[in-house]
Amino acid sequence: MDNRSSITEDIPISTVDSPSVILELIYQLKIKDVMNSAVITAKKTDTMRHIQALMRENYITGLPVIEDQRLLGIVSIDDIVTALDKGFIDCPAQERMTTNVIVLEDDMPLSFAISYLNKYRYGRFPVLNKRQELVGILSSKDVIRTLLVEMNREVLRLEKMHQSQAALPDRYSEMEFATVRYDFELAGRASTEIKKALKNRDIDPKIIRRVAIASYELEINQVVHSLGGTISCSIQPDKVIIVASDTGPGISDVNLALQEGWSTANEWIRSLGFGAGMGLANTKRVSDEFFINSVVGAGTTVRSVVFLNSPKEEAGS
Repeated sequence: MDNRSSITEDIPISTVDSPSVILELIYQLKIKDVMNSAVITAKKTDTMRHIQALMRENYITGLPVIEDQRLLGIVSIDDIVTALDKGFIDCPAQERMTTNVIVLEDDMPLSFAISYLNKYRYGRFPVLNKRQELVGILSSKDVIRTLLVEMNREVLRLEKMHQSQAALPDRYSEMEFATVRYDFELAGRASTEIKKALKNRDIDPKIIRRVAIASYELEINQVVHSLGGTISCSIQPDKVIIVASDTGPGISDVNLALQEGWSTANEWIRSLGFGAGMGLANTKRVSDEFFINSVVGAGTTVRSVVFLNSPKEEAGS
């Protein structure tokens, strides 16, 4: 959007190399967990002067314009300044609002909101649900406030876990998770649970990071590109094995698919921030052993192995 409703500074959080506790939170939390659902809105027939008054009364710098819960556009403080300068302040919003609006979806991982805020540097983003209805507004302040609360909870959880770790049953040896095509709400669940299991075993954080990258990339690949499948994890005394199996459509050229940047994702998937063509390449890079078999029309199986005493450098180093 030209959502220039208060340009914001970058959020000092990386979606790649932040501490594992932060990465876990930003991939586990959804935008609907963070957004402000008490949205102040305007109608398309409201004048710019009326919207200016609403902004002043509520100490905000941008206002979505809606009709029957559908987002029509947004009026930012820049639009108000322009209207005052050019004498359009008494015009209806539908004539002066910005209609080229970048939005977020409520079931996206929080990591996407952070990427959007840092990339576009806008003060806030409208949030839509699956029915394309406006359900919230998300700003950098919402993200930081929520992360502070969740980090405090995570610290308390880790303290309790540490106290009872010796008594934990060995129930994490074998795990399996189902994935559903385009179900971004559950995307990241498998990698989150796998990381928890490894943390409970006091595995080296660098090893955990590599396994997390492999499991997350394979999980997202299935959600984006396959018809659905499973992510299984086997935690063994000397290694962790991740196996991703799906039911199609398969890969016509595996060697090409392993090249960084190559992707068959459509424009809709790319608009959501997926389909960068790094999933298989990233998985192979962090694996000590990597195997892939794919049959067009029949599905794909990927096996990633990370040794617990592997000397391999941490991903990205």
